[in-house]
Amino acid sequence: MTAPITVLFLNDTARNGGPGRSLHAILSFLDPAEVRRLVLLPREDVISTLLRDSGCTEEIVIDGDLVENPVQPLRRPVERDDLDAPLPVRAARLGVNSARFARLLATLPRLLRDRRVDLIYCNGTTADFVGGLTALASGVPALWHVRYTSIPPAVRALHKALSGSRAVSRIVCVSQASASLFPHAREKVAVVHNALDTERFRKGAVEGNLRGALVPEDAIVFGSMGRVLPRKGYPEMIRATRALIDTAPAEIASRVHAVVIGDTPADIPGDHLGECRALVRELGLEGRFHFPGFADDVRPALEDFDVVVLPSVYPDPLPRTVIEGMAYGLPVIAFDVGGVAEMVRDGETGALLRSHDVPALTAAMLAYASDPERRAREGAAARELATSAFDGRAHGKAIGAQIKKAVGR
Repeated sequence: MTAPITVLFLNDTARNGGPGRSLHAILSFLDPAEVRRLVLLPREDVISTLLRDSGCTEEIVIDGDLVENPVQPLRRPVERDDLDAPLPVRAARLGVNSARFARLLATLPRLLRDRRVDLIYCNGTTADFVGGLTALASGVPALWHVRYTSIPPAVRALHKALSGSRAVSRIVCVSQASASLFPHAREKVAVVHNALDTERFRKGAVEGNLRGALVPEDAIVFGSMGRVLPRKGYPEMIRATRALIDTAPAEIASRVHAVVIGDTPADIPGDHLGECRALVRELGLEGRFHFPGFADDVRPALEDFDVVVLPSVYPDPLPRTVIEGMAYGLPVIAFDVGGVAEMVRDGETGALLRSHDVPALTAAMLAYASDPERRAREGAAARELATSAFDGRAHGKAIGAQIKKAVGR
């Protein structure tokens, strides 16, 4: 019997978010008889707890030299105030963190030898650079799992050089939009869409927590989940909700509510959540547009959504919000950006709109609010698509096949 492939999964943040949740889905459905799963994280937090509680890894290694933010303090995670610290303080922290990063690159090859690692699996933008450089130094091949659609100009040359090198054996992209970054390495690239456990994400899996508490029992709820950042388009959703309430027939307008589950992470500059709440007050939407905050589990909110809205206004690679909503049997309204069109089928499982088009978003929300039969029909089609195209079981097999290719099996 062939020994399992030992893979070190590098996840460059311990905070909650799409990459960490997607890594959990990958690890949960990989065959442990084929892949021995080691995970390297920068510290203990939400993702380490999630992985441990689910028992989907053989070992979790914590290494604080895997720096999450270049200006973070030495002994704690970065907070928003750290991003505005005096320049000498940030410069000093940058120097210390650069040294920590260099130490990580020096010590990782020994970890690979000690654990007899066959493949470095890089999950995240920083992880791609760390894994690629470590692969060059150690001779252990790297696999990049690409969840982004752009690269900062300062590191584009290095990104291209690493991705085109022999050290990076395979490049798994979450969408065609992500794959467009690698015209120079097409022979390495495979598009494998994100996935989740569609048995956990289904109507009736948990009890709802919005109706009768945050919104009335008879509310028509337009919901979204994600990090509250300018590029996620929540101001557009707020303005569309205001326009919908102003223009819809009274019996519909009185029932419209919008809910966004999420917050602005502490390592992101600016308080965009505060800005969105201020816009809600400015437009007189208090009690109608809700930001209840971060939730470890979004399923109780999904239970009470009627329609999912994904208002991203940048090339969102392949947002989990869409897959989670479809798995719950909900139609999805989204701007046609990034990889969204690779998930939403316009007129069948939801509606695709031109980016930033608030009047079109308003009209789409009104159409779904006015037609419960359409919501049910397209929601059923969305659930069917989710189980056939985005289920974790098939996804695990696809990722397993890429891991085998990366090590030449």
